[in-house]
Amino acid sequence: MSRMLITFGLMLILLGFLWPLLKKFGLGHLPGDMLFKRGGFTFYFPITTCIIFSLVFTVITWVLKR
Repeated sequence: MSRMLITFGLMLILLGFLWPLLKKFGLGHLPGDMLFKRGGFTFYFPITTCIIFSLVFTVITWVLKR
């Protein structure tokens, strides 16, 4: 369990460093990401981006577990 948590933490750190590069590819503004603006309020929920990250992290952890 501790190995999986360390791996997940390292992946989050790596994602943080790569975020500016990933934004250039449009990640975070994909079709299916919801953006609501009303007056001075903005709500953004990147559902498609979350699904893609979840699939990538699942594959990475599956490969590392083998």
